[in-house]
Amino acid sequence: MPIVQSPFVLWSCIVYMAACLAIGYWAWRRTENSKDFFVAGKSLGIVVMIVASNTSIISGFAFIGGPGAVYSSGSSSMWLACAVIGGPVGLILVGKRLALLAEIREIYTLPDVVQARYGGRWPRAAMALALLVGVVGYLGTQVLALGVAMSAMFDINLVASMAIGLAVLAGYSVAGGMLAAVYTDLLQGAVMLTAAFAICFYALEASGGLTEMTTTLQAMDPEYLSAWGTMGPLAAVSWHFLAVLGIAGQPHVITKYLMLRDIRSMRWAQALSISTFLPVTFIWVGVGLAMRYLVQTGAEPSLASEDLATPMFLLHHTPPVVAGIALAGLLGAIMSTSDTFLNLGAAAAVRDIPRAFLGRGIERELFWSRTATVVLLAVSALFAYYMGSLTALLGTFAAGTFAAAIAPTMALGLNWRRASAAACVSSIGVSIVLNVSLELLARNGVQILPQGLFVGAFSLLS
Repeated sequence: MPIVQSPFVLWSCIVYMAACLAIGYWAWRRTENSKDFFVAGKSLGIVVMIVASNTSIISGFAFIGGPGAVYSSGSSSMWLACAVIGGPVGLILVGKRLALLAEIREIYTLPDVVQARYGGRWPRAAMALALLVGVVGYLGTQVLALGVAMSAMFDINLVASMAIGLAVLAGYSVAGGMLAAVYTDLLQGAVMLTAAFAICFYALEASGGLTEMTTTLQAMDPEYLSAWGTMGPLAAVSWHFLAVLGIAGQPHVITKYLMLRDIRSMRWAQALSISTFLPVTFIWVGVGLAMRYLVQTGAEPSLASEDLATPMFLLHHTPPVVAGIALAGLLGAIMSTSDTFLNLGAAAAVRDIPRAFLGRGIERELFWSRTATVVLLAVSALFAYYMGSLTALLGTFAAGTFAAAIAPTMALGLNWRRASAAACVSSIGVSIVLNVSLELLARNGVQILPQGLFVGAFSLLS
């Protein structure tokens, strides 16, 4: 049933989007300079920072790609759901050090961080280029997820869905910058935590309970719920490796450590990270398994795409109030996370690359940052349409690019005094070349890595 036949769901989405636009307007009124646009004025409390960081991870990747991956590969993708412990690992490796650095220096971006740590222009330039490459991929993930969700909900084609979503996103992201991104993330986090347990309940109810569901799936396809799932051990371990250690290289997460108002509140960060992320993994796994059960038992037709697992489950197996809250929150999550990536890309293009190569910033930095967000939206939409893949795999490519290029530079550089500028530049450069070239070769039928070994995991190891 198309969503337009459910007025409550429709109005939930409209009200939620209106709230996001209102936050964008509020943020626009408070955004007066680059500090406000890039790091929310360094005004965040610990709860806002952690919830915003976790919802940046959740986004379209987790709520569209995650259940779709569980639906298609079973236990393989559950290893990816171990990202719940990635947040605390990232906090240990880089969180406190970034917050300390931002407290004593004028640090707005990750390229600012590497220049402060390593010195010279080349580390800044390399980090800025890595961000641009990864941002296009990850923003493409969000654009594709937005198109898939709206296409299923409003019964329109994918291109039209992407166009509508991009228009709404551009309307508030250009104005509010990181301040709008953070507080729409906070709103989305509150909505999804409210809906999480209800969605898990309906997933179990639709499938007859955990025992019935797992027993039936095991009988129909023993490999599906085996230790490694349908993709095998190499894929499962690759996903796990990226999910746990790669968080330290995800800029949409670690950049928020630069925005903390009081570093003393970091003592609560790890507990808050786990408690706000764990309920989301229940949705990720529960919806994916429930839809697999429903399709295999004939209660649902086969999905045209794995990415439809979450929208179809919510529309067909939850009450309108739950579906409305969850789907509205899902759209908001995708768009608020997209806002974060637009901000990161704009900062790299307008602030960091000119400072690296010209030795100074450009005039009217705030104006050009807003202009850059529009250009990045267009480029990312073309990338997503060209790649045309599962949201989980597209997200894994982008997350792998970030993890391979940024995690070693940050985790080692901030914890090991002997890390050098030359090592920083070479690590970033080799990672980008490996990740992009191997991904393009694989998509054109040239398989170099062993089957199941994800490009991002290999690049991070390299």
